[in-house]
Amino acid sequence: MQHGIGDLLNTAGSVQSNAAAAAPVHGAKIFGITLIGATSDNLHKLLLTIGFILVAFVITWLLRAFLGLFIGSRSGTRFQFWAKQGVSLIIAAILILGIMSIWFDNPARLAAALGLIGAGVAFALQRVITAVAGYFVILRGKTFNVGDRIVMGGARGDVISLSFMQTHIMEMGQPPQVDPGTDPAMWVHSRQFTGRIVTVTNDKVFDEPVYNYTHEFPYIWDEMRLPIRYQDDRATAEKALIEAAQRHAVTEEKIGHDEVKRLHDSFGINVGEIDPRVYWRITDNWLELTVRFLAPDHGIRNIKDAMSREILAALDKAKIGIASGTYAIVEMPPLEIEPAKQPS
Repeated sequence: MQHGIGDLLNTAGSVQSNAAAAAPVHGAKIFGITLIGATSDNLHKLLLTIGFILVAFVITWLLRAFLGLFIGSRSGTRFQFWAKQGVSLIIAAILILGIMSIWFDNPARLAAALGLIGAGVAFALQRVITAVAGYFVILRGKTFNVGDRIVMGGARGDVISLSFMQTHIMEMGQPPQVDPGTDPAMWVHSRQFTGRIVTVTNDKVFDEPVYNYTHEFPYIWDEMRLPIRYQDDRATAEKALIEAAQRHAVTEEKIGHDEVKRLHDSFGINVGEIDPRVYWRITDNWLELTVRFLAPDHGIRNIKDAMSREILAALDKAKIGIASGTYAIVEMPPLEIEPAKQPS
């Protein structure tokens, strides 16, 4: 009896194997060649995927249009920035989950496919993956927002947009004190826009520091140097620097008590560091007066222009000149003039 059952099972297995071998291979045929995978089932999945992507794009357009109506005059603000990033992240997650659900209805196939795809993508798109990772680091770490003034990847300026892989910066010039040999060359010698838009990949956050002029601390310290002669009225020159800085720069009185308290609690800045102050430095040729002052992160050139005009007017009124490098000849060597010899 046992022997009969074994023969019966072997016979059934043989029939199943022969049936599987004889079963036709499903797929579209071109010139008699069967294209593996080109089945009606896969065609349905492809059409469903295309339709799903189109619906996702329509939903994205509708959400952004709704945000445009809701934001109104607040366009370009941080609220708009975070709203756009939220829409992009939600749509991206829906697309990934939807496409995976369409094509991989079997968990075993999904795991195998993800393993193969992950290995290939990780090898071929290393910089792209790093850039996308940098995008999440920027958002999660609050490195910068749209509108912040930053230095990133050798570019300095205001962030105008941020995508999954790239950051777009409206470039600004650099002060004369910055190394003139830096690349790229600058023709605007101040913190004002040059008109160029620089595209920087987000992976730069892993390679070098990102300097932020704006985030959490929307001020910068700046200085103006004034060389005067030792015989001039130094007290009057210092008074001219202090008064010009107090009128145009940031002071404790202008920013208010609440902001002063926030700066002290958040950054440990003492009140004495906010108001302008003049420092003296003795050199071989002149006395250098340096006024250090706090200014907003934008508009520093206008402040220094107004200060320069007032300082020069005050110096002219006090008859104080700006020192410059001069050379005094204290002794001349003796000169001997010999008459020209007549030819013999």
